[in-house]
Amino acid sequence: MSLEHVDFGDVIFVERQEDVRIIVSIPARFSSSERRDARGERRVFDCRAVYLSPGAVALASPVSVSVGERIIAHIDRVGELTGVVAHVLEGGFVMSIAAGADQRNQLATKIQWLEKYKNHDVLDRRADERVMASSPHSRVILPDGSSETCRVLNISGSGAAISSETVPYIGAILLIGKAVSCVVRQFEGGFAVRFVKREKRNNVLAKVMCD
Repeated sequence: MSLEHVDFGDVIFVERQEDVRIIVSIPARFSSSERRDARGERRVFDCRAVYLSPGAVALASPVSVSVGERIIAHIDRVGELTGVVAHVLEGGFVMSIAAGADQRNQLATKIQWLEKYKNHDVLDRRADERVMASSPHSRVILPDGSSETCRVLNISGSGAAISSETVPYIGAILLIGKAVSCVVRQFEGGFAVRFVKREKRNNVLAKVMCD
């Protein structure tokens, strides 16, 4: 049975082709077995799920965690997931999901539903006014860690159109300047990305336009 590589920054997931996985941006919260309050209860932290499959979930969070920490994550529209930190990323971490076959099947069904109905704000994002940057040159860091100069064709608070020598595959997670981005579309001469964290235009310009 063939396998397929799915890149998330410097982490490569290897999953069966029939497994469902999606790039998302869903409000969530998590607690860790290593972090407790004065009463000994788990502390709860807000985060966002940015990648989801039956075997792993990537959470964007400023809270530092360590590989091996046991995590309980509550993800909107998905429910509770348990597991351990498998990889630490800049601005987040990847949690491997501990679940039996039936639970994974249920999770796969939920992911398929999310793929169909996720991101109800897509139309709003597309309606964002896009502008031309005064200095369009930046740098893209690709999923394999390599980097190259790119040209920002247009940009908004939620995404950008990029021209570079390499055109990453749809779903690839990469950096445009310092902005964590997901490739959502390819076109002749380039590709479009959606920023994992939506920001005001001036803030995102400062992150993106740094060669």
